[in-house]
This record gives sequence, structure tokens and C-alpha cells, in this order.
Amino acid sequence: MPSLSCANLLELAAAAEADLPAASPRSAAARLPRVMTLPGVLGPDSPTSPAPVTRRIVVAHFLPLRSAPDPASPSGLSFSFDTDALPFQLRSGVPSPVIHVGALPPAAAVAVANVDPSILDELSHLLFSRFSCVPVFIPPDLHSRFYHGFCKHYLWPLLHYLLPLNPSSLGGLPFDRSLYRSFLSANKLYADCITEVLNPDDDLVWIHDYHLLALPTFLRRRFPRVKLGFFLHSPFPSSEIFRTIPIREDLLRALLNADIVGFHTFDYARHFLSSCSRLLGLGYQSKRGYIGIEYYGRTITVKILPVGIDMGQLRSVVASPETAAKVRELMETYKGRTLLLGVDDVDLFKGIGLKFLAMEQLLEEHQELRGRVVLIQIANPARSQGRDVQEVQDEIRSIGKRINERFGRPGYEPVVLIDQPMATYEKVAFYSVAECCVVNAVRDGLNRIPYIYTVCRQESPVFDGMPKKSIIVLSEFIGCSPSLSGAIRVNPWNIDAVAEAINSAVAMPEAEKQLRHEKHYKYVSLHDVTYWARSLDQDLQRACKDHYLRRCWGIGFGMSFRVVALGPNFRKLSVEYIVSAYRKMSSRLILLDYDGTMTPQASIDKTPSNEVISLLNGLCADPKNIVFVVSGRRKDELSKWFAPCEKLGIAAEHGYFTRWSRDSPWESCKLPVNFDWKKIADPVMRLYTEATDGSSIEPKESALVWHHQEADPDFGSCQAKELLDHLESVLANEPVVVKRGQHIVEVNPQGISKGVVVENLISTVLSRKPPDFILCIGDDRSDEDMFESVLSSTNNPSFLSTAEVFACTVGKKPSMARYYLDDSVDVIKMLQGLASASSQRPRLAQFHVSFEDSF
Repeated sequence: MPSLSCANLLELAAAAEADLPAASPRSAAARLPRVMTLPGVLGPDSPTSPAPVTRRIVVAHFLPLRSAPDPASPSGLSFSFDTDALPFQLRSGVPSPVIHVGALPPAAAVAVANVDPSILDELSHLLFSRFSCVPVFIPPDLHSRFYHGFCKHYLWPLLHYLLPLNPSSLGGLPFDRSLYRSFLSANKLYADCITEVLNPDDDLVWIHDYHLLALPTFLRRRFPRVKLGFFLHSPFPSSEIFRTIPIREDLLRALLNADIVGFHTFDYARHFLSSCSRLLGLGYQSKRGYIGIEYYGRTITVKILPVGIDMGQLRSVVASPETAAKVRELMETYKGRTLLLGVDDVDLFKGIGLKFLAMEQLLEEHQELRGRVVLIQIANPARSQGRDVQEVQDEIRSIGKRINERFGRPGYEPVVLIDQPMATYEKVAFYSVAECCVVNAVRDGLNRIPYIYTVCRQESPVFDGMPKKSIIVLSEFIGCSPSLSGAIRVNPWNIDAVAEAINSAVAMPEAEKQLRHEKHYKYVSLHDVTYWARSLDQDLQRACKDHYLRRCWGIGFGMSFRVVALGPNFRKLSVEYIVSAYRKMSSRLILLDYDGTMTPQASIDKTPSNEVISLLNGLCADPKNIVFVVSGRRKDELSKWFAPCEKLGIAAEHGYFTRWSRDSPWESCKLPVNFDWKKIADPVMRLYTEATDGSSIEPKESALVWHHQEADPDFGSCQAKELLDHLESVLANEPVVVKRGQHIVEVNPQGISKGVVVENLISTVLSRKPPDFILCIGDDRSDEDMFESVLSSTNNPSFLSTAEVFACTVGKKPSMARYYLDDSVDVIKMLQGLASASSQRPRLAQFHVSFEDSF
């Protein structure tokens, strides 16, 4: 855990990089307690405090509160919970206590914008004590730039697949770095408020939606082991769209600073994983039903689960007398009509205009429906401001007016547009009486309207004793579509298809409507918001269970900050420490991988540099050393590259060929090997090479290797998996092993691996003179076999108990090795230290060691 001074330094560094003002903490009077004191529970200052309470800190753009004028209150406002807000509804699925962090509702924020700071402090304590809410006070101008500028007019359109090509007509703004700085400033204010109440050792933090995408980085910087979840309620676009964002790496790294990242659908998760692969080079694995991304020693869980509805709250509204009265009123008003219902926010992506055009097409093609079918469109108030919203409003009013003029008559309006605020019970009444719900959005994160509609149709007491039925016409581009398999799915851009779908819904037999309704109601009732919140809470706890078993520290500045998490016995190899041990020993064995270890994996020219050759010769010149390069490369290639190294041993093709020096003959593996399997494997590899642009085959004497490093990352990885399965199938009866490595699929004879050759080398050395120093370095999966053999060799009775063993991987990642070095540059520096120690005269080296030991 960093000290306060360390946290402040990190914060100042981040502020400087992002050009943000440094944090100014609230006054002491405004500071909120980190440990909640509950009725009947001793507080933190009591003589015998209980064990800390694990709290859930739910962070969203706005607090789940409603405000009303109250002249008697110092702030001029009174507050109550907003039971329709998702942050409030999820309380039913998690244990208490729950703390909410967010900005005040818009009306309340305007009302307190210019009040005295002391009143804000008093309001903070009131909201915390009465509602467990921590308000984030964002200055109005900053909130306008943060929300209406960056979030709603840049980030939100992009997440919904709208590129800012023509901002004046489409509503999207081009990237503006000053607006991005406002976005970061606002997120930092949220982090400041969370810091005031967070107990990082025990609390769980849940962050909701794209407005707070940067928040995980701010929190992770201050609290490296914070238990942090993030759920994105909007779509995550394909990598082709996401990569157009100038600060794309910042946003991805911010999400990866959470312990679990949640999405509504697999499509959104898949796009996120693809973006991580293409932009950050990160792969993922699915293990026991969970998708995980390895990121600097941490495993980030990717959760896929759509949000449900609050069944208890909705049932109470449905059963209320006001709702029943409104239902009867609507049934009387629209007696003899078939009601279609749409409930949408007014924005670019809800497809209200397309829905109206489909309604016009329906009435034009099916004259028998004129005078019978009514589309009631409830238009919720827009959540943002701008010309785009006004254009949507003008469009739907114009189309609705045209339809009513063409097909309406006295006592009949085919389109009823309701664009005034409406009480919840009134909306529920409309849901209850509608025969069909039409959700026609061109893109939407989830959209719970069909869920609400299904429950209202089931639970309305007005229809007790009657068969329950409903039908949903649903856009295939919204998040709830995969979960509602009984809906009629449509492409909202295809006006004819939507019109025909509505006609099918109206004409559908009653029995089929009942079956579709039963299927939907069963899913919705089982997967409610309580189920969703409980599942996320349990998975967050599971993802964080090893936090305190790892050593953590932060690297990077600003939005590039991330935490490195390593096991307690996995540490960076100190050059000074290994050189000191090296000097003391008299029989040393040094085993070195080549690609990715002594030369960068991404290097185009793989030929060893003059520096590498010089270092190897320096190590080989010491009579106390036996030095081997253990590589998967061909022996001819390695012989040519390391020809200047007279005393260097080489194990080629994962140990199938071995020689102890340049002038000694190559020894092949003594296992009986038949290479007829190549006639089977080679045509299969060629088939995949022809089908995968950028791939190639590397033939070896003992193996065949298929490379896909230059192929498209996603396609290459997919083809590698298919090739692995294909080869395992056709070679099932052959004495070979098919393995997948870093950008390769390789076929080797059984019994051939780096682990086997290292085991043989150690056995040979033990028979001559037991080594008292072993260094083994590698970077990929095949080198894990080496580490295993080296570490298990210490159990050999001939092994010296005083021997020093250094198994070291290149890069911070899970490994059997006990040490790591960051990259090939660090490897070269370490080898320089060892070579330098070998070149010193014995008496000077002895003096140097004893001088160090004296300290």
C-alpha cells in the first residue's frame, strides 16, 4: 500500500501529464468516515471495535435520488430515493451496507451551484447519514464540457458506431483534447470523493457506464489492491470503430485497471477482447466458464450478463390502484383497437422515425388495419442537448403528422405521440394494455423496455383469469435481443420487413402469443436485477480473492498507469545479487534461450549482434562455465550464427540435436524416430498457409512449424486453434506431439522438448562435477519445460545443497520461474555483469567479494 506522500506524488505526476489541476481535498468538516458506524455497532473509535464491514460502493454518473424544492432546508431542497434508478435497484442483490457515489440530479445540481461551501458540507453529511450517498459536486461549466461535450457528443456516438464525419448534421463532435481533459477532471473528482469513504482492504467498488471510463485508473493509482468492478451499459463497438479514438489506449488501459469488466452481450465483450488484442497485443483465455485477460500479472475477468429489472418494484406499481384505474381508462379509450406501443428516449439511435415509416408502410399495404391499429409512442425526455435532438423531435413530429393526415379520421389517429413527462404508473398502464411492443432502435446497449412490457402483461390484476399473452417486435441491434428468443427480430433499416413483422404480430394466433409470452416471462422473472447484482458481486469477490497474496506496484504516468502484480516468490532478478553469487561459485551451468531472450521477439533481423557474440565468448572463456544456447531453431542456422563462439554448446530444435562445442559433432536424440508423419502434417499445414495470409511453414529436420505472426491477429489465432485440432486428429496414431506456442503451431516427435534436453545436460554435468551455480533464462511456453527440469534437478541426491539456482523468465507473467527480467535489454545487461565478473583477475574478484561481504 503506497504512503500518502507517494499517492500525492503519483497524483501530481498524473495531473502534470494530463494538464489537470492537482487535487484539492475537501475541508476536514466535509470529510466522510471510511468505516460506517451502524446502529447497535461499535464505531472505529470504540474501545473494542468489531471486524471491518465489507461495503459495496456503487459509483454512477448521478446519485439514485430525486429532489424537490424545500424552503425549510438550508440547501432549499429535499431528497428521496429514485426507485427507478438502476444503482438503487441493484441494492436488492448485494449485502448491506451500500454506499452510492455520484453527482446530484441535474435540477438539484443547478439549485446548489452557487450556494455557500458550508451548505454543501452540510448537504454532504445529510445525504450520507440519511441515504448513504456521497455527492460529487462538479462545477456547472465543467459538467457541461464533461457530459454534454465529451460524453454525449463524442464518446457516446462512437460507442454506438457513429463516426464524427459531419458533426453539424449528425450530432457527433470531432475529438477535442480540451474536452478530454474536462472528462479526466470530472473523473478525478469522483475519485476524490471515493477516496474519502473507501476502505481499500475490505470494500468492493462498482463503477457504472462510459461516463466514468477513466475512473479505474485514478483509483488503481491510489489503491493498488482496490477491489474494483466496471460495468459498461452501452455497446462496445468493433475494433475498427474503437481504434479511431485518439485516446483508445488510455480507455482500454483504464478498463484493464478494473478486476472485472462487465458487458450485456458476448458481441460487446468480443469487440473489447479484439481491441485489446489488436491495440495492446493482449490475448485471453477461457477457463472453467470465465474469460480472463492476463495483464502485467493480474487476471481481468470479462463478465457477460444483461441487466434485469426490479421485479418487486415493478409488481408493486402494476398492482397499485392508480395503475388499475389508468388501465381501465385506456381500455375504454381504445376499445376495439389493437394497440402497438413504443417507449423510447429521444435520441439519434432509438429509430423512432424508422418505426413511424414502418407504420406508414403497414397502413398503406394493409388497408384492413386502418381504423384498427394504433401506435402509441411515448417519447421520454432527451438526456442530452443539441441540434441532433431537435432534429429527431422535428422528424418524428413531421412523420407522425403526415401519417395521421393520410390515414386518420374522426375518432381515429393511427399514431399517438406522447412527448410530455409521464408518471411511472401511467407508463405501466400503457404497457399492460398494449398487444404488441415495438422496439426499433438502430443501436442500443441493452434496452429493458421489452422486459418491463412482458412483466406488465403478466402481472396486471385487471386481466386476472385471462390468458397471458404478448408479442415483441425487436431490433436485432440492441443488447436484449439475444435473451428474447421468442421475439420477432427485425433489421430496423428495412422498412418493409419491419412493417411485415408488425403485421405478423397483429395477425399471430393467440396460442402462439401465449407461448412466446411464457418463454419471455420465464427468462425475465429468473434473470432480474437481483440475480444480476448478486452474480456480479460474487464474481468480483472471486476475481479479487488473491489480491493480498501478491506483491503490487505501479508503473507508468497519467492514463498509462497500471499495476504489476507478482506472486510472493516471484521477483525481479537483481544483477548485483546474481553477480555476487556467480563470483563465489566454481562450477557453473548457464542455459540460454535465444529468440525473445537474447534478441527482441519483434526484431526482423534475428542474427545475433556482435555484442551478444562477445558476451557469449566472454562467458565461455571462463573455465568454470559451461554455456548452452537451447533453442527451437534449426541446427544449421544456429551453427552459422554462433560460428565465432568456439566453446559454446548448442541444443537445436528443442534438443533433438546437441553439441558441446563448435568442433564437436552434432549428437541426435537417441529415441527411435520415424518421420513418415511429415507426409501427413505437411499437406495440412499447406492448406492453412494458403488460407491464411501472412502465415508460413518452417520445415526442420525433426519438426514442422506453422507461423502466423504476420497474419491478422484474430484470424491467425483462430486458424492456429483450428490447425491444432486438425493436426491432433490426423496425427492421433503417430508418435508426435502437437503444441501451440507464441504465434506458432509446432509438431515434434514424442520425448523431444527443452525440458528433456536440459535434464540430460544437468545429468551429464552432475556425473563430471556437480554444478554449484545454474542459470536458466527463457521467454515462452517451451522454456517452461526448462524451468521445470532445472528446479526439479535440485532433488537429485548428487546435487549440491549449497548450489544457487536461478530460473528466470523474460517479461512479467505467470511462470514456473522464480525470477524475471523485463526484456532482452535486461538480459544483456545481466550477461554483461557476469562476463565482467569472469574477466576480472581471481585475486581482485576475491577481494571484491570479501569487501561486499563485510557489509
